[in-house]
Amino acid sequence: MNAAALRQSGLQAGLHLNFTEALGREGLYLPLGQLIRACWARRLDPIAVRGQIAAQLARYEDVMGRVPDYVDGHQHVHQFPQIRDALHAELAARYPAGGPRPWLRCTVAASMRGMPPMARFKAGVIALLGARSQCRHARRMGFEMNRGLLGVYGFRGGAAVYAVLLRAWLGAAQPGDLIMCHPSAQAVPDDALGDQRRAEFEVWSSDEVGEWLQRFNLQIHRGVSCRPGPAHAA
Repeated sequence: MNAAALRQSGLQAGLHLNFTEALGREGLYLPLGQLIRACWARRLDPIAVRGQIAAQLARYEDVMGRVPDYVDGHQHVHQFPQIRDALHAELAARYPAGGPRPWLRCTVAASMRGMPPMARFKAGVIALLGARSQCRHARRMGFEMNRGLLGVYGFRGGAAVYAVLLRAWLGAAQPGDLIMCHPSAQAVPDDALGDQRRAEFEVWSSDEVGEWLQRFNLQIHRGVSCRPGPAHAA
């Protein structure tokens, strides 16, 4: 991990809230299906949930030396019942309105024009797992969010398939939309998505992406806003 290089890069960096992979740490970590059932049944210990969120935010601040630019969730757990309520409460307490505040990822599906059926289905399932409730509550508390989410697919197909999908996402992007992506120049050992991460990196670093951005009159912005603005992909 090179936090200094990340801080100096000018890129936004944020907390990818985690409740499903322990990664050798103690805490409240459950397989995704089990976590979904526990959240919807309100069976999680509220104190443990908020404590884990606070610990992960504190760890981010210790490593990066600043407030996270955004907060989202590994496997979109930040929008699940119980977790979202604790997250919003902890963020409001740590980062009062008027000072630096993270923005939050909204997973409401943006335009699915040109997307294959499985990608449409997966985007719909993600949105059903709490997207609209999360967005309503977060905006009532004054947190900024992206308008809609693009970039959902099955993480397979190599660069050729990803290029087709990315062109369609860029063509459908509206002001305030966010494109989720997972590129990596190198694969991490034992990462099931390693090959597809490299494929995404190959496409994003290609000359074609610059041409598509010009063709669709898009700009990649450093942040997002729930307020209207120029068309962009973030």
